Amino acid sequence: MKLPICYRHFAILLLVSHGSLHGQSLQPFKATQKHMGTDVMIRVWAPSREVAERGFEAAYARVKTLEKVMSDYDAESEVSRLIQQAPMESPVPISADLWQVLQRSEKISRASNGAFDVSIGALSRLWRRARRQKQLPSQGRLQPAIRSVGYQAVVLGKETATIQLKRSGVRLDLGGIGKGFAADAALAELKRLGLPSALVDAGGDLAIGARPPGKPGWRIGVAPLQADGPPSRYLHLAECGIATSGDAWQFVEIDGRRYSHILDPRTGLGLSTRSSVTVIATDATAADGLASAVSVLGPQKGLALVEQFRQASALVVQSDGQGVQTWKSCHFPSK
Repeated sequence: MKLPICYRHFAILLLVSHGSLHGQSLQPFKATQKHMGTDVMIRVWAPSREVAERGFEAAYARVKTLEKVMSDYDAESEVSRLIQQAPMESPVPISADLWQVLQRSEKISRASNGAFDVSIGALSRLWRRARRQKQLPSQGRLQPAIRSVGYQAVVLGKETATIQLKRSGVRLDLGGIGKGFAADAALAELKRLGLPSALVDAGGDLAIGARPPGKPGWRIGVAPLQADGPPSRYLHLAECGIATSGDAWQFVEIDGRRYSHILDPRTGLGLSTRSSVTVIATDATAADGLASAVSVLGPQKGLALVEQFRQASALVVQSDGQGVQTWKSCHFPSK
């Protein structure tokens, strides 16, 4: 699955030390594999490389399973097969994984009044083409794509894992939440195998487990607005998710105007204000989806949205070409 990646949002730094788990000495191990169109990096503290490798194998297998569920690039994925059936006359069964990620998506869509919307797939396809050709989508293509968008047309079963796509042309794109969901699932696999002190980084969307031995948390460096710049600040985090949405790497300039790969579902256009939004939440799924929504809403409405979610906080950095402004919610950590 090639879910869009903004850039490497976080630097993850950790001094090597030793801890214990049930009397065993723990050491840090790291693995990286390519999934979902990006590098998925896992760090874990384990008593041996053999134990760590078992954890890596299980975690990456889980990510691969979700890739076959959520990808809109793979014509054989569950999502791709579903959208071929739209509009549906009645609900159809879906996997528990897809039902769960769509339920989480629906919650953010409703809270953000559609600023976050996984039915944006038709627009996503137009803008992928626009970035390749460096040409704006024509109105003849853009307007039908805008009309196909609307999370209200994606109806989920309340108690059973079903879906009904009620609008013709509706396409699902889980790029704004799927990497976070996959990171959470991989972290859950590691915890299931008795490896709670772990971190999964799915292209900048981080699912963070228990703190490393002898440390206050995982030391996370938050990237600045500019591409390849040093971290703007460092945070020590554990048992949460963190994600950044920004346009430092993925954007296109057309007729002198910069358009982000992040789309506003309501206008059908790429965002033109340079921004970087970092969200900390209970898990990576929430952080990923909220970061996308805040990017579209802007600082004031975006931070108000974040305050509606338990234990969520956000940092917003914007540039208007003349200067940089920063906003943060009251609970965003200072370090």
